[in-house]
Parts: sequence; structure tokens; C-alpha cells
Amino acid sequence: MTTLVAPGTPSSNWAYSEDIPGSRCGPDDGPGWPRSYAFLQEEEIWRELRFLAKPQSTQFDTAKGWRADSVNFQPSPTTKTQDRYVVKQLEINGKLWTLSGVFDGHLGDVTVDHVSNHLPIIVGEFLQKAFDSDPSRLSDPGFISDCFSRSIIAFDEAIAGDVLDLFGGIEGLSSYTDRQIREIINDPKNYRKARLNMYGSTALVALVDDTHENLWVANVGDCQAILVSPKGSDDWDIQILTEAHNGDNEAEVERVRREHANEPECVIDRRVLGALHPFRCMLALGDTPFKQPPEFTRRILYNLLPGFHDTSPWEEFLVRNRTPPYISAQPEITHVLLNDIDPRSTVPSGESLRSSSSPSLPRFLILSSDGFTDLCSTEGQQRIISDWAHSVISMHSSPTSSPSTPGYESRNMALRLLRRALGGDDQASVSRVLTLDMDVAWIDDTSIVVQTL
Repeated sequence: MTTLVAPGTPSSNWAYSEDIPGSRCGPDDGPGWPRSYAFLQEEEIWRELRFLAKPQSTQFDTAKGWRADSVNFQPSPTTKTQDRYVVKQLEINGKLWTLSGVFDGHLGDVTVDHVSNHLPIIVGEFLQKAFDSDPSRLSDPGFISDCFSRSIIAFDEAIAGDVLDLFGGIEGLSSYTDRQIREIINDPKNYRKARLNMYGSTALVALVDDTHENLWVANVGDCQAILVSPKGSDDWDIQILTEAHNGDNEAEVERVRREHANEPECVIDRRVLGALHPFRCMLALGDTPFKQPPEFTRRILYNLLPGFHDTSPWEEFLVRNRTPPYISAQPEITHVLLNDIDPRSTVPSGESLRSSSSPSLPRFLILSSDGFTDLCSTEGQQRIISDWAHSVISMHSSPTSSPSTPGYESRNMALRLLRRALGGDDQASVSRVLTLDMDVAWIDDTSIVVQTL
């Protein structure tokens, strides 16, 4: 990755780690704090943001103003983002539903690419099969929630299942030598599906029906969905629709401990088996050793080329793996009735939420990876989103909005939200994030999808 503005240019300014919104680096992360950055003028900021975040916009219905804007942002020139997003329409019995999602990969991008490309297809297939079986079921929000959940679980199970089927299941591995397993899984026709188990991804997916009366959000991991609805003429109702499924969520920690009551080491330092932080994510190397018996890792993953030079980090927690699975792929499903007016602040998993609405102002659905949450941690998410919503409405009501060229203010809702989280009108704050002179990533990958409802 390259940038349009080179860091460390003449007239550089200086920044400490605590000056960076959402910084993942502390004073001990490498020598040389404070570090230099280039102060950017307004046109340079918008030009650099466009270059780094590559904003996209998808129109669903121009007449009704339904669209989705998206970005994927990582300013470090040495780091390739492992976040992905998807925005598309699904044709279900000739009618168009919308599907949008954000996926946060870890350890590599093989599995997150697979998830973002193929999970929407599986969701669409499940919905179409449901219609073919009983067309009336698609008018039942509870049934759609269940169908949505089953499609994600089936997708997750297939990643490991496709590999285990080569050997007749986990029990069949004992009939094969390591040499035979190596030959099978490294065969070109099997290698890619085996390799999917080497990496991982969270998943946050939103589904809107063809009438725009219902919204479903499925969450597996620590991405976040936020519904932003107008409240009166000058205020916004900001409702978080999801919970983070990680070691910071006490309910998730207790769930694992309850399911493995006789295993005191099932959670160590708020990590599954002392190793994995996300308590729910799609199946991968970060997950497979926690969902399958140790034989899967030792017999299959260890034999997958190019191999492991040192397996001791894995063995440290594999010896604690006694009664898998420890990680759940069961998504948290939230249903929102978009045509109701009765806002509530909390939404138990599996229940419905009524959304506040206004005839003159749009609602926004924000889907984001945890990088966005980190960026908001200092100033506060509520304030950042409220300010952003006001600016979006002001921008679209202005007849003199700037043209969409690299040096001008962007009309892309997701890019404007990213700009606000980086510091908004504080050019120095935004410049520090965009141009810090550092060899490693100083903030997490950040993907944002903003959809109007």
C-alpha cells in the first residue's frame, strides 16, 4: 500500500501514541516517540482519505433514497487490511432484498475473502429454498431469523466439514498415515478448502426485505451494528443492535465456563483456552483448534504445506482442549420493525425492535468492524455519530454541495463518518492518523457500511 502524501516530509509535526485516535501502539512499541507526521490542508485530507479508504456507493432505489456507502481503511503503507465488506441485492422469487455486511479477518485474508464472497450466496439460497417450500414463510419475521441463523451455521460447519469428509470424519483420521494425509490435503483440488481452516473471520450481516419493512442483523464476533433514527427535528436516536462476542463480554465468558463446567482452564485471562480472544467467529485456524478435537489440528493443519516450524504455541492450548467446541458460530439475530414508531434502547437477542422514524429524514444503519469502535473510544461514539448525522443531512440539503472529485469534500456517508471519527474538523488529528511515520500499523483495520433505510 502506498500513500499520496509521504510521511516525514519537511515541516513535519510530532505526535505521541496517545494523540492517535484508536491507537494500537503504546510508548513501548518501538523507539522514537514522538513520531513525525505531515500536516495536511483540507483538500489534501479528502484526497488522502479517498485514496486510502477507497469509498464505494451502491444505489438500491434512487427515487426513495435507498443506498449504501462503504469504506475499508488502513493508513499504514506496510499493512494490508484484513477487513472486508459486502453490499448487494438478493433476488428472492423475483423480488430484491438487500444484504450488507462487514467481516473482520485475522491471521490472513484467505478465509475472510471466502466468507465475504460466498456467505451472501448461501444466505440467498436458504431464503429461496424457504420460499420454494412454503411461500408464506417469508412473511414471518421469526422464521426469517431462524433461516438466517441456520444459513450462517451451515456455512461455518462446511469449512471444516468439507475437509473431514475426505477422511470419513474426524474418526477416520486414525486410518491414515501422516504421509497419506499430506498427499490428500495438499492435492491442488483439496488444498484451498483445507487452507480455509488456517485463518478466521468475524461476520456482521444485515438483511432488509423487499418492502423495506423489516431489518435483520446477524452478528458473530465483535463488529457492531448501529441504527440511527431521527428524533424530532434536531436530534437522533442512536441504538446499538449488537453485542461484542469476546472476552470483554461477561455473558460470553460465563457461557463457555458453564458449557465446560469441569474444565477450569477453558477460560484463562478472559481468553478461550488461554489463547483466543473472540468468543465467536467463523471457523479458521484461530477457531478450528477450539471447535474440533486436537486431532484436527495435529493431523490435518500440521501436515498442510508449507507446514509449521514450531507447533509449541498451539500445543500450549491444545492440551487443554478436552470437550470441544469452545467457540460458538451461533449468530446473535436482531429483528427490527422499520415501519413502527416506538423506540427502545435495548434489544435482547432474538427479539424485535421497533424503530423510530420521521417522514422527512432518513434512518441510517451503520455496520462497522471493531476498528471504528476503537477510533471512537476517546471522544465517544454517541457524540461522533450524532455530529455526523447532522452533517450528512446538512450536506444533502445544500444545493451547493462540492463536486465528487479527489480534493473536494466527500458526499460518501461512510467516508464522512470515518473522517469524523478520525477527528472531524481537527485537521491535525486527522493528519496524524493519515501520515504518521511508523513502520507498523498504528490503528486497526476499519471497515464501515452506511445504509439508508
